Amino acid sequence: MTNDEKLKRLADVEGMDEMELLEEATFDSVAKGICTNSGCDYTTEVEPDQDAGWCELCETPTVKSCLILAGMI
Repeated sequence: MTNDEKLKRLADVEGMDEMELLEEATFDSVAKGICTNSGCDYTTEVEPDQDAGWCELCETPTVKSCLILAGMI
């Protein structure tokens, strides 16, 4: 999946649209993150600049923050 597709999936999982998700992350010290492996939708809170967070399901460093997925950082 592309970063855009993962960003949309993360917003869907969190029950908000993409702009709401990004706005929340912009004004907080944490951001929502999602595993970027195909077929995995593991989500967690991460640092806003996280681009290699640990996925508890895949056991790989593939969790990215929504701000990274959107190309804002």
